[in-house]
Amino acid sequence: MSLLTLQGVSKRFGAVPAVDGVSFSIDRGQVVGFLGPNGAGKSTTMRMITQYYEPDQGEILLDGAPLAAASLEAKRRIGYLPENNPLYTDMLVSEYLDFVADLRGLEGPFRKGALDDAVQATGIEGVYYRPIGELSKGYKQRVGLAQAIVHKPDLLVLDEPTEGLDPNQRVEIRHLISHLGRDRTVILSTHVLPEVEHTCSRLLIIHRGRIAADGPVQQLIAQAKGIVQISVEIEGAGAAEALGALPGVKSVEHTRELQGRAVFQLSADSRKDLRPEIFRLAAQKGWTLYELHQASGSVEGLFRQLTAAPDQAGEGSTP
Repeated sequence: MSLLTLQGVSKRFGAVPAVDGVSFSIDRGQVVGFLGPNGAGKSTTMRMITQYYEPDQGEILLDGAPLAAASLEAKRRIGYLPENNPLYTDMLVSEYLDFVADLRGLEGPFRKGALDDAVQATGIEGVYYRPIGELSKGYKQRVGLAQAIVHKPDLLVLDEPTEGLDPNQRVEIRHLISHLGRDRTVILSTHVLPEVEHTCSRLLIIHRGRIAADGPVQQLIAQAKGIVQISVEIEGAGAAEALGALPGVKSVEHTRELQGRAVFQLSADSRKDLRPEIFRLAAQKGWTLYELHQASGSVEGLFRQLTAAPDQAGEGSTP
C-alpha cells in the first residue's frame, strides 16, 4: 500500500480551478520532485496534503485512510516547511523548537530525543541558543527543516526550501534533504531544476492544475532526449518571431536582457541541428550574435517542453 494517494483531487478559488482532478500515489522511501510553473497548482496541492486546504472534490489518503477522517493523527505523521518559512525571529532557536514540540504534543524522554535528533540532523547545534533573527538565510532554512522533522514524521513536504539561498547554501540544504530522505518520504517543490536531478528519484510535473508527467527522473530525462535546448544571445529586432518560425522549433522563451542584448531559450527537435540556420538567419537579419549553445535532454528541457504556453509552441511568442 502506498503511503500517500491522491484520487481525483480538485480545488477551486472562486471561478479559478487551481487543481483539476489530480491523481498520484507515492510509496515509502521516495524523494519526489514536484515541479510546475508559477500558478500551476503546486503549493495548493501541497497545502491540501498538509490539510491547510480541504479538496473540493476527490480524496487524499495516508496509508489508505482518508485524511479527512484521521485529521489529527495524519497531522502527527506529516512534516511541512512552507515556502515562506514562518519563523518567530524574536525567539532563540531553542525556544522556538521547544514551542513547536509543545504544539506537537511531544512529552517525556521521546521529546528530548526528538529535539536532539532534529538539531543534529539539521546541523544547528552551533546556533541553538542564538536569536533566529540574527541567523543567515541558510540557517533559518535549517531551523525550518528542524521544526518540520522534530516529531519524526513519515511524510515530509518541502515547498521551495532553497528559495533565496546563495549557491553554497543551496548545496548544503540539498545534501541535508538527501540525508533526511533516507528515513522518510519527501515531496520537494523547487524552481531550481538541477536540484531535482541531484536529490530526487521521481518527478511529478503539474501544469494548469493537472499532472503533465510522472515517473523516474532519469526515465523522463531520457524521454526528453528528442528535444534539445538552444541558448541564443542576440542583438537585433524581431528575433523572437523569426527564431520561432524556424522548422523544428517547439517554443521560444525570452529569458532575460543582458546589456541591451536579448537572451532566448529555444526548445527544438533534436533530429536536425538548427545552429547553422540560426547563424545564417542572424546574418540575413543583420543581427549581432553573441552566443549560440546547444544542450541535450535534461529536467529543464523536459519542464520547458511540457509547460510551454500554447502560444509559445512554434510561434515564437515570449512570455
